[in-house]
Amino acid sequence: MTEETRLLAPEAEHIAYAAMMLARGKLVGMPTETVYGLAADARNAQAVAAIYAAKGRPSFNPLIVHAPDLGVASQIGEFSGEALRVAESFWPGALTLVVPLRPDAGIASLVTAGLDTVAIRVPAHPVAQDLLHSFGGVVAAPSANPSGRISPTTAQHVLDGLGNKLAVILDAGPCPVGLESTIIGWQDGVPVLLRPGGLPAEVIADCLGRAPLPPAANPDRPAAPGMLSSHYAPTASVRLNAFEAEAGEFLIGFGPVSGDASLSPSGDLVEAAARLFDILHLADAAGQPIAVAPIPDHGLGRAINDRLRRAAAPR
Repeated sequence: MTEETRLLAPEAEHIAYAAMMLARGKLVGMPTETVYGLAADARNAQAVAAIYAAKGRPSFNPLIVHAPDLGVASQIGEFSGEALRVAESFWPGALTLVVPLRPDAGIASLVTAGLDTVAIRVPAHPVAQDLLHSFGGVVAAPSANPSGRISPTTAQHVLDGLGNKLAVILDAGPCPVGLESTIIGWQDGVPVLLRPGGLPAEVIADCLGRAPLPPAANPDRPAAPGMLSSHYAPTASVRLNAFEAEAGEFLIGFGPVSGDASLSPSGDLVEAAARLFDILHLADAAGQPIAVAPIPDHGLGRAINDRLRRAAAPR
């Protein structure tokens, strides 16, 4: 543990401090009933990018947005029909729903990996609830562990894996559920199981009168955490490792390559990750072929390059 990381009991003043850290763009270890989450302000692209950097996450999978209640969640995603019924039945709780993203949601595009859907849940843990209310916003929060490692169910797990990368960890003891949330989405109007978890899928199926819930029909294009990546793909062609634009191209710069827009003029990979999807949208809107400057293939650069390779793949 470094001096920057504070392991604190979930008292009111410590929760207020953790909320202040979130507001400053810092990462916070947040207890939930499922596992400990690595929380950041979902509206702050730099803070969200820091999640990926801290976890060493190999690709930009969608992250789960945590909201204090269905009312706030409804400002981020669109809930109707079965999604609303399930939310009203099982929230707060160990359930994540993938629903259409509201155009005015105001969250960073990196949270959804550029998709037009968003994964949301309302945690039941009282400390998570207190933190969300104190913060006054929504957080993106994957499990607080290095990517590929065992999910953390105690504050000590978080400290051992990521301690020097967080501002504060709220220690509320072991997580009562100890499994990640169940994730449900809809494909062609049919509810599908995207990830089994802490809420039995059979209970959800009974609520909907649909038993059993089928798995996602297209596993190569999942829309939720814990699955393979699914990303926004530009309409235009994409050329990688370009130091200058060819005739008619929109050049996305990085570092010394300035371009028509830059992921990061200073060559900061966290800034580049935070801006990636927004810049791709901007470039695609120009209606020109897209060229992208070279990105170092280490740290977050590996995830950025993975996304860019997918965008440049023949289709």
